[in-house]
Amino acid sequence: MSANVLIVDDAAFMRMMLKDILTKNGFTVIGEAENGNVAVEKYMELQPDLTVMDITMPEMDGLQAVKEIRKRDGKARIIMCSAMGQQSMVIEAIQSGAKDFVVKPFQAERVVEAVTKALK
Repeated sequence: MSANVLIVDDAAFMRMMLKDILTKNGFTVIGEAENGNVAVEKYMELQPDLTVMDITMPEMDGLQAVKEIRKRDGKARIIMCSAMGQQSMVIEAIQSGAKDFVVKPFQAERVVEAVTKALK
């Protein structure tokens, strides 16, 4: 299943890891963003099928970005990425409209499972 994905993370190596996992599994990464402000702009410009978003970022965090994107596109599919110990933020993200979450460090199978599920 091919789908266009936007990756949002302030750490370049995390974006690279995600891009690697996704492209090896048949997904197309059409854009990357390093903070929530850029994520909202890129989302509106690229209209991805799915966005994989980090929670903790400078300028605008992932929670604010999810709310902003969902306000503009109620059908937006977003998966959150979080480090261990961010459970309360993950719950808030899901309540704000995120479809799922994956925990860092990434396990390829879990990322693919979450992406595939969110696209259904």
